[in-house]
Amino acid sequence: MAQEQELSQLLQVRRDKLKELQNDGRDPFKITKFDRTHLSSDITENCATEEREVTMRGETKKVIAEISPLDGQRVTVAGRIMSKRGMGKVGFCHIADIGGQIQIFVKRDLLGEEEYDRFKKLDIGDIIGASGEVFTTQTGEISIRVDSLTLLSKSLLPLPEKFHGMTDTDLRYRQRYIDLIMNADVKKTFMNRSRIIAAIRAYLNERGFLEVETPMLVSNAGGAAARPFETHFNALDEGFKLRISLELYLKRLIVGGFDKVYEIGRVFRNEGLDTRHNPEFTLMELYQAYTDYHGMMDLTENLYRHVAQTVLGTTKIVYNGVEMDLGKPFERITMVDAVKKYAGVDFDEIHTLEDARAAADAHHVEYEARHKKGDILNLFFEQFAEEHMIQPTFVMDHPIEISPLTKKKPDNPEYVERFEFFMNGWEMANAYSELNDPIDQRERFKAQEELLSQGDEEANTTDEDFMRALEIGMPPTGGIGFGIDRMCMLLTDSPAIRDVLLFPTMKPIEG
Repeated sequence: MAQEQELSQLLQVRRDKLKELQNDGRDPFKITKFDRTHLSSDITENCATEEREVTMRGETKKVIAEISPLDGQRVTVAGRIMSKRGMGKVGFCHIADIGGQIQIFVKRDLLGEEEYDRFKKLDIGDIIGASGEVFTTQTGEISIRVDSLTLLSKSLLPLPEKFHGMTDTDLRYRQRYIDLIMNADVKKTFMNRSRIIAAIRAYLNERGFLEVETPMLVSNAGGAAARPFETHFNALDEGFKLRISLELYLKRLIVGGFDKVYEIGRVFRNEGLDTRHNPEFTLMELYQAYTDYHGMMDLTENLYRHVAQTVLGTTKIVYNGVEMDLGKPFERITMVDAVKKYAGVDFDEIHTLEDARAAADAHHVEYEARHKKGDILNLFFEQFAEEHMIQPTFVMDHPIEISPLTKKKPDNPEYVERFEFFMNGWEMANAYSELNDPIDQRERFKAQEELLSQGDEEANTTDEDFMRALEIGMPPTGGIGFGIDRMCMLLTDSPAIRDVLLFPTMKPIEG
């Protein structure tokens, strides 16, 4: 109760200060623009250093002083006050902007008595503009000797206490704006996320890929095994779904003659929440005519290497203390060989569903009555092999039962030309030699609809317009889907998907 009263008093004090400013004709919220000349990073980066002897409180000691490349020049900066202290006729505060933080030095004799009094009334969290000369203080810190100060926005709510910061994880996700203000590492993560996506775009654009946009509201949510979100379009009085994949529309564009296309966009899957799953997430899918899944492996390897080098300056990344080397050739292993290696079961010697069930029973692999031999192979992989895929690894040649949109292997039609790319034991990408036989595709859709009728809510239904496109004719094509959020997790060493989503899905707060 006492804490609530104290907070209420603090809030009232800030509002009283705002009212005083407004009565004085200095309402900060009426300021429409402020012209700054530099960011803090322009002033504090690429600085020189020199050793100085300084005398403070009768004691002489050596300090390492930083010298800005803009030393002696006049600059104008703007940002949020993060700390503030006054010493009689002199005051200091640190202001933060997108480039970092810079200290400003405020002296009553230079600023003027009236303006200096206004400076003393500023609160942590206020947004200010400041002009003055760049210099280095006695203690060696680059600062701005301010001769002009403008309050640009009054903060009416206090920021979290400085030394403890914002540590409540749930609150950080819900109030990301405060998280970004208080935690420099969080701001860096999201700046790097932006750079990662920019690097992906640059890599693909330079290689002739065309970025496109496809519908989010669809009548048939296909292209992946997932349960969709459903909604209603009032104007047409029709039910629609939110897309679960980008695949079927992008393939239509391959049919239309765009040989290389990609899209980076949100998809929506009506599934649970955990450290690697959010119901809306960012997916990139790309399709390239006249290549196959081997071409997609080469592209993936080179793309990951390029992005890491561009954003991090190295192809060696560390996630949760484990180093992964993107500079070495990525391992390539079939799913059958992976299960043989880590479970000791050779599915090349298992020829019937009964044999597969017997192997599953012997190894305590749980399966359902609807599962076929290929499904059980995949269950073995998930239970025994997946966790070992730490270094970059392509797991190739999946069973046909779990790959309804993929070309069969010509020499073994029980398997398809598909791979999943793994790092850190996570699936990072999924790629196919795309199925372009419309007769085969219709049979695959029919099998999916049978699964749907048996209660599999993630099964696909036949998309007749997509079938029409395939019947027009699609060239041999390689395609792949990348989980952008997981890629960002690995490259920023973030423990959970919510740490790389600015505004993750959260359960509403009751009341």
